[in-house]
Amino acid sequence: MTERVPRETPPTPDAAWGAFGVRTELAERYVAWLADAGTERGLIGPREVDRLWGRHVLNSAALAQVVPVGSSVCDIGSGAGLPGLALALTRPDLEICLLEPLLRRTTFLAEVVDDLGIGGRVEVVRGRAESLHGQRVFDVVTSRAVAPLDRLLRWSLPLVASGGTVLAMKGERAEQEILDSEAVWGAELGCTRPEVLELVSGGEPTKVVRVARDPARPVSWPSAPEAAPKSRNVRRTARKRRQTE
Repeated sequence: MTERVPRETPPTPDAAWGAFGVRTELAERYVAWLADAGTERGLIGPREVDRLWGRHVLNSAALAQVVPVGSSVCDIGSGAGLPGLALALTRPDLEICLLEPLLRRTTFLAEVVDDLGIGGRVEVVRGRAESLHGQRVFDVVTSRAVAPLDRLLRWSLPLVASGGTVLAMKGERAEQEILDSEAVWGAELGCTRPEVLELVSGGEPTKVVRVARDPARPVSWPSAPEAAPKSRNVRRTARKRRQTE
């Protein structure tokens, strides 16, 4: 059987040192995971490998500029760990939950978390946002290209503690999405008017829609009948997979 040759990892740009500092080596290992296993398992498109730093990792790391110190963070639809894992490497003061419904993605995330040695403050949970409604709340809920803003807010805001925020990474239509979803954030949900932030962290500029949970507006959140599976089960699956490969 021919041994699989790992894919080449893109070179580290100077901007990575500004974003990650002494944790740049960990960020490089994460990028190596994305370039190799991430593409092999279909989490990252092969054409994106050369743009992993600027378009994905540094782009996601820009969120660190607007997350309060010591926050608990839930990254919904975490996928390959963007922005959640990039944020974890940028900000070791944060407690981060990577929430993802697909097993192959949670297995990848658990393997990366174990390899980087950050399991003490980063957990991987398999499930949808609705599975945690009524179960847990966080200071900040993040996402990247998960869904249109109206649906995203319905999923995210029930997970936000009173006075906390949603930080949704969006593209060029961020302002239009705010207008299109006014019926949701303007009347249905207990939140403030969304605002668009433009952030830069050495990669491509990042547009982020920030929405604050309004503690003065009582809201009845939708309940979920099922709780999310325990994160340790995901890590156990990842360890078994490594042992058999």
